[in-house]
Amino acid sequence: MGVRAESTPNPNAVKFTTDSLIFQGEGSISVMPGDTSEYAILNDLMQVNGVDNVFGYQNFITVNKNFDVEWDELQPRVMEVLKKYGY
Repeated sequence: MGVRAESTPNPNAVKFTTDSLIFQGEGSISVMPGDTSEYAILNDLMQVNGVDNVFGYQNFITVNKNFDVEWDELQPRVMEVLKKYGY
């Protein structure tokens, strides 16, 4: 299984797409600072230093970072969380 990191029009957001379904159903899930989700993977991502908020839908998660954090240091930590869940 693989994860592809794709840039978005927002330089503070990267879309991480997997080869398999992460979330069931037709609804999307957003987690903002101070919120928790029924999905542990999103809660774990929110605990990564530098992550501002996350958005998930079917086979991808978009991670928005704080403006003062660089993707070079944040992306490996995000990938560790995804790997922990088998993606």
